[in-house]
Amino acid sequence: MRKWIGLLLLAVSVSATARQISSPNGKISLQQKNDGFVIFYQKQQVLEVECKGVKTSALQTVAKWGKMTKQRRVKVDYQMLAGKRLHCSNVANEYACDFLDPTGKKQRLVWRLFNDGVAFRYELEGLANEKLQEEQTAYRIPEGTKRWIQRWTDAYEGFFPLTTSGEEKNRRWGYPALLEPQQGVFALISEADIDRRQSASCLYNDQQPDVYRVAPAENEVALSGEWHTPWRVAIIGQLSDVVESTLVTDLSQPCRIEDVSWIHPGTVSWIYWAYNHGSNDYNIICKYVDMAVTLQLPYVLIDAEWDEMKDGKTIEDAVAYARQKGIKPMIWYNSSVGWVNGAPGPKYRLNKLEDREREFAWCERLGVAGVKVDFFSGDNQMNMDYCIELMECAARHHLLINFHGATIPRGWQRTYPNLLTTEAVYGAEWYNNVPTFTRKAAAHNATLPFTRNIIGPMDYTPCTFSDSQHPHITSNAHELALTVLYESGLQHLADKPESYLAQPAEVQQFLSTLPVAWDETRFVAGYPGEFVVMARRSGHTWWVAGINGSDEPRTIPVDLGFIRGQQQAKAFLDGTQPGQAWNISSISALPHSVECLPRGGFVWVIGK
Repeated sequence: MRKWIGLLLLAVSVSATARQISSPNGKISLQQKNDGFVIFYQKQQVLEVECKGVKTSALQTVAKWGKMTKQRRVKVDYQMLAGKRLHCSNVANEYACDFLDPTGKKQRLVWRLFNDGVAFRYELEGLANEKLQEEQTAYRIPEGTKRWIQRWTDAYEGFFPLTTSGEEKNRRWGYPALLEPQQGVFALISEADIDRRQSASCLYNDQQPDVYRVAPAENEVALSGEWHTPWRVAIIGQLSDVVESTLVTDLSQPCRIEDVSWIHPGTVSWIYWAYNHGSNDYNIICKYVDMAVTLQLPYVLIDAEWDEMKDGKTIEDAVAYARQKGIKPMIWYNSSVGWVNGAPGPKYRLNKLEDREREFAWCERLGVAGVKVDFFSGDNQMNMDYCIELMECAARHHLLINFHGATIPRGWQRTYPNLLTTEAVYGAEWYNNVPTFTRKAAAHNATLPFTRNIIGPMDYTPCTFSDSQHPHITSNAHELALTVLYESGLQHLADKPESYLAQPAEVQQFLSTLPVAWDETRFVAGYPGEFVVMARRSGHTWWVAGINGSDEPRTIPVDLGFIRGQQQAKAFLDGTQPGQAWNISSISALPHSVECLPRGGFVWVIGK
């Protein structure tokens, strides 16, 4: 039985107070300012935060916080089964200040200053059947500050366009929000550690264009006793600090699953992108199972409408075929709380506890390895509790989880490691929906490693060489690079079998051996929306991938000085001659730059 190391709270009760406090390495500091706080990185102002507490039906918001007092040093050290790093550790200085409202009720504001960012939350006590009314927290983002932030939707499927102004018609924004408040200094705003009786939040700048207030979604629970908000998080530093950070999981609850030996990340053969209704066709399912066999992929996903199988076949037949071939099947469900009318099924099988237990027990008996649950309805407390119940029930029946049409990751992948991926991204699936993606994909792809994918696994469904309903104009090497650039514990390959099997043997071998859980992740080079290079290590092998997000050729710098003693590599580049899709070679010396085609890319596999 595996032992998991959770939070080690070193109780160092310190009576000294401070107007300015700092992270353990001293790079990040915090200063009280009136009713708020100013965050600095190496003495440069990064972010101003207004914190006036939480208002309930009986609790008033804060007039003035008391003195900030150091509480303790907080250390985290834990193992992940998937993610950008399997062994995670961090350290923070924790501080707190209190406020008593006129009725004598107490609020506490707790800050944790890590070396790679800050987090804060409100802690309440003495609640007596009270409803939350509002939270008065806001980030001040001055006009002229570069920001990459998506418009809020309940499924978090949007672009992250660069802008320098809050003067937009839209005034509701989703996490994460990337800022560059000082040249070369970045802050990524999000939140972490959603638990029962809590809702998630988003940002509104509807009152002032430069003030982005934190707005929790609906929470109808009557609260008694103690309660706290989720952590409000800002990852801070240079791009390498932000991209490599595990702060969202560092702040989340330790693993609640006692036995994790059955949880295995892996690559998945997926039907929907090429065949919208392919999962109700046994013969098409068999094609994707056979592709998984050929490419040595461990999983196949049978998507929506498997409850309407044609030609007298059933889901039992499809699952049996996959298992006979040595492939682990996953199946799709409609959550039945979001898009229901006119949506595909199966529906209403998971909403009630007794139905959910019966359905997941049936999946376990049948030999299903995991479930994809789709079409949630936002960030409210009902959705958050429902997701937690799904993860816990799935774990009892040894089922992996993939949330689609759902909110962004906020650290659940640590607490419930059977949650291996979440959509919450404008991904390759959109080639199947509207023509918008064709022109925007390259720049969007080069933005996601700096925004959405930092906070958790991302089911983008990368690496499509052929066209879906609408064409793509990114190169083959660009598409292959996405499988390394994008972290996901279940990496879904969405193209049709004949497309993958028409690729050179080296590309097929690449997909067969592609890791989806990484020992180490390094940011190498890049800038949001322009280009990105990342290196990920699995065992002794480094996988280095880069893409050009622009419509012009680009020379991309690649400094791999941290990789020592391993120079032999397999290089996957775009072909430059007419009719040449690939340039694949073995190299014995790593160059310091790569010439990339417009919307092009490259991958090096080093030391294998």
